[in-house]
Amino acid sequence: MELTRFFAEQLEREATISHRVLANAPEGKADWKPHDKSMPLGYLASLVATMPSWVAMAIERDDLDLNPVGGPPPQRQEWKTVADLQRLHDQAVAGARKALASTTDAHLATPWKLLVSGKVVMTAPRHVVIADTFTHLAHHRGQLTVYLRLNDKPVPSTYGPSADDRSFG
Repeated sequence: MELTRFFAEQLEREATISHRVLANAPEGKADWKPHDKSMPLGYLASLVATMPSWVAMAIERDDLDLNPVGGPPPQRQEWKTVADLQRLHDQAVAGARKALASTTDAHLATPWKLLVSGKVVMTAPRHVVIADTFTHLAHHRGQLTVYLRLNDKPVPSTYGPSADDRSFG
């Protein structure tokens, strides 16, 4: 199977799961966090919503600098309503779909770099970056489901039933 097709299919599966989780994000609690060391709910939900855009970034760009010298770091998208959050997610998924449809497995084998202040901190083939993006997404989406539970919001089925949703997704 081609990597592009494999990732396109994985994107669709993960997008459906994320959409269900994001639908239950509590509005008006952007600053809420379960612990001082935790990230705020608004930031976490935005991260989960926009993370599929990392697929397009890994395909379309050769690198990302998290703290570019002389420039601002990448900014997180703000949201106020679940509709805003799902719109951000839909845009990120659409960009990932388009990028995957326009690339090749040969391109996915080429290197991509992560930098901080101009210094390379990681280099990996694009297909590894994309695979890691899906793992990273599952991790943060799992965190978000804990935030949902702690805010008395239903936790939807993800990879199997939850206490609130007995379906298998």
